[in-house]
Amino acid sequence: MTDNLLEVAGLTRRFAAVEALKAVDFAVAAGEVHALIGPNGAGKTTFIHHLSGALLPDAGQIRFAGRDVTRLSMHERVRAGMARSYQITNVFLGLAALDNVALAVQGRPDAGSSFRFWRPVRREARLFDEAREFLAQVGLAAKAATLAGNLSHGEQRALELAMALATQPQLLLLDEPMAGTGPEESARMVELIEHLARHVTILLVEHDMDAVFRLADRISVLEGGELICTGTPDEVRNDAGVRRAYLGDHL
Repeated sequence: MTDNLLEVAGLTRRFAAVEALKAVDFAVAAGEVHALIGPNGAGKTTFIHHLSGALLPDAGQIRFAGRDVTRLSMHERVRAGMARSYQITNVFLGLAALDNVALAVQGRPDAGSSFRFWRPVRREARLFDEAREFLAQVGLAAKAATLAGNLSHGEQRALELAMALATQPQLLLLDEPMAGTGPEESARMVELIEHLARHVTILLVEHDMDAVFRLADRISVLEGGELICTGTPDEVRNDAGVRRAYLGDHL
């Protein structure tokens, strides 16, 4: 019996002569915030691509909630309970914030709707009421009617989180949620992630070390495609190998 929601064994991926991931073993426990850090080029985004289904590995296995998901497509993993945000915001700029989230709600198997029937779905009050609730969770209730393209960068990042939450995930994969944000927006994002962590397991990839050490229950460090350390924030901060490979530049 395991308390791990996500388990990765021997994950390996090569791009031509470059071994981007080298037999990575990794686990995220249910209910934790687990941060993945490492220098540029360490393989973090490649790793997240494999977890989300954007890439398939050359070898290894990914198990989620006790199920082998290694070969599932991205949308199948979303339906299984994984949701992901991206380094670059991934919202529909020409739609209102509420419509963005309503589309995410609509895509769930339990929504009873299809993307082919967008016009009648607009009359479904329950769908839009639910979308408003997710906007409220990320602090965007007052921006429901605002076009996503008119939101600030930080607000677009929050909207993307609302869309991810609308899929009702068990695991939220956050790929550099503070990327491109200023100090005030970053602080708001940290507070938002702290709030979300009470309700969903989070895997956080982030370069902001202040945010990482504030948010994470455990931290794993990738370097050159290899997992070199996993531990509590204090254990990782004091690990000599991690300091040589990465943290020495940040502490």
